[in-house]
Amino acid sequence: MKQKETRKRKQKKKQWLLTLLTFVCVLAALCIFNGNIVQWGKESVDDSVVSDGTSAGMEVHFIDVGQGDATLIKAGGHAMLIDAGENDKGTAVQLYLKKQGVDRLDYLILTHTDSDHIGGADVIISKFDIGQIFLSDFKKDNKTYRELMDSMKSRNMTFSTPEVGTEYELGDAIFTIIAPNAAYEDPNNSSIALIMDYGENSFLFSGDCEDEAEQDILENGMNLDVDVYQAGHHGSRSSSTEDFLDAMSPEYAVISCAEGNSYGHPHAQTLNNLRARRIKVFRTDEQGSIVAYSDGTEITWNCSPSDSWQSGEPSGNGK
Repeated sequence: MKQKETRKRKQKKKQWLLTLLTFVCVLAALCIFNGNIVQWGKESVDDSVVSDGTSAGMEVHFIDVGQGDATLIKAGGHAMLIDAGENDKGTAVQLYLKKQGVDRLDYLILTHTDSDHIGGADVIISKFDIGQIFLSDFKKDNKTYRELMDSMKSRNMTFSTPEVGTEYELGDAIFTIIAPNAAYEDPNNSSIALIMDYGENSFLFSGDCEDEAEQDILENGMNLDVDVYQAGHHGSRSSSTEDFLDAMSPEYAVISCAEGNSYGHPHAQTLNNLRARRIKVFRTDEQGSIVAYSDGTEITWNCSPSDSWQSGEPSGNGK
């Protein structure tokens, strides 16, 4: 009799332990579902993915426009374009932007008035709604410049030259104007330059700034530490001075130039300076359009860095 009662007590104890274990499992499951994975009545979203508001990331498209510059930046549902390539590249840039789902530009930044930077801008102005147009204040008296002015007039738009130190928002990103710092006698040094910050990542764009403008940027005392540097003046030796590179200390550099261009871009001196600092290089002349993606911490690319270190062969003045 005592043995049977003992078995019953053991069986009841076993059932109680089983019930307790089941209850703990159910409670744990409810905590998981109500916490990070599912909230009843809401979509399945991991809160950690969207907690800082930067989950969409920032894209920087270094568009292959041959010998020229055109860079699309997208962040937080907003977009801006830095330069628009040569006169015959406007439609190509327009189609590229459309393919990326862009129908409005918060900013169109035309770093300076050389045709390989503003040539396609008249098409962009005529085809897109644009919030603000920034342009270097160095004027030219030629057909390309007049077409640019006419396109703005047709849309009842004007341009301004932003002041150094001014910050602007692009969705979740912020960019700061770092040049021009003086009135220059040439268009290249008159370039608008800026740093784009997204989370912990930074990109620097300097148009065709040469050594004089780079020195002035250094002297204005701003923090130039960046992850990505779009090499000034298409990789010319007149830009990307050693002091400028050391101040930036970038991990990556992007060179936008045409294959076999008459200027010999990128120049061997520039490539040597980049290589000596172990800066990874991307090139539109070798790799086509290059896309960088930042999640605010890490930067990934649509291709691997170039490993050729092949300089151009100038057939003109080579500047």
